[in-house]
Amino acid sequence: MIKHLLLGTFCLAQFSFAYAKEVPSDSKVHPAITSSTLQKVPKTVIIKTKKFKIRIDKQPNGKYLYQSWNANAKITAKPSMIISDGELIPDGTGGNYYIQFSNEGHTYQIWRNYLTDSAKKAPYTLTVSDSNDQEIVRQDGYVVKN
Repeated sequence: MIKHLLLGTFCLAQFSFAYAKEVPSDSKVHPAITSSTLQKVPKTVIIKTKKFKIRIDKQPNGKYLYQSWNANAKITAKPSMIISDGELIPDGTGGNYYIQFSNEGHTYQIWRNYLTDSAKKAPYTLTVSDSNDQEIVRQDGYVVKN
């Protein structure tokens, strides 16, 4: 009887290994980014803050492109600033995230605020920090085009 139990257990283990699927790990995606988070991130978003219009585009290499204009300028005009190679960074597990860009010692972050402590919180927030990590700009932003 023990031989039959051992044989059955061995066969069950073999079938489990045979039908197991390996989940590929994509080294280009941050480990905390889930498929539900990726579904919420638009490929292109245009937001408007008090002083700026900002367009964020996902590039074919998985990085993000930042373009900004004066708040009163048309989006078809030449951008006043372009920063490439932005990185998506998740903030917790509720869907909040930010996209971070670096330019000449300054760090630009576009925060997506899904979960907030206030229903009146803006859907996006722009923060700019200097080389000493001192915040020099913080402006709420609203979607102009998604």
